[in-house]
Amino acid sequence: MHLASISLIVPEYDRAIAFYCEQMGFDLVADIDQGRKRWVEVRPPAGGPTIILARADNDRQVAAIGNQGAGRVWLFLQTDDFARDHARLSAAQGITFQEEPRIEVYGTVAVFEDMFGNRWDLIQRA
Repeated sequence: MHLASISLIVPEYDRAIAFYCEQMGFDLVADIDQGRKRWVEVRPPAGGPTIILARADNDRQVAAIGNQGAGRVWLFLQTDDFARDHARLSAAQGITFQEEPRIEVYGTVAVFEDMFGNRWDLIQRA
């Protein structure tokens, strides 16, 4: 077995697709109309599990947008060139770095928040 996908609750499909594909540089893997909802998958350009963009359908789901990690970093975007990707993401609309890059035992890392409030680590392993 392997982890194939995770779901990320978003307010609307098209806005989320535009953000993750245009600002974060992800690839659109699938966008399938299922009537009441869509099956939308995006993936970082270097591969890995996909993110299924799931539109919030009720008040409980709306309340979870940006809070699926309960205020913690819960998404980890690994890079092979931290400086390049930090500069690109810093210039993107809807991305706010919460700190300056720092060197840890495990690598170079900086926390950022996406336009929906999700907290991410951009990390280059040591």
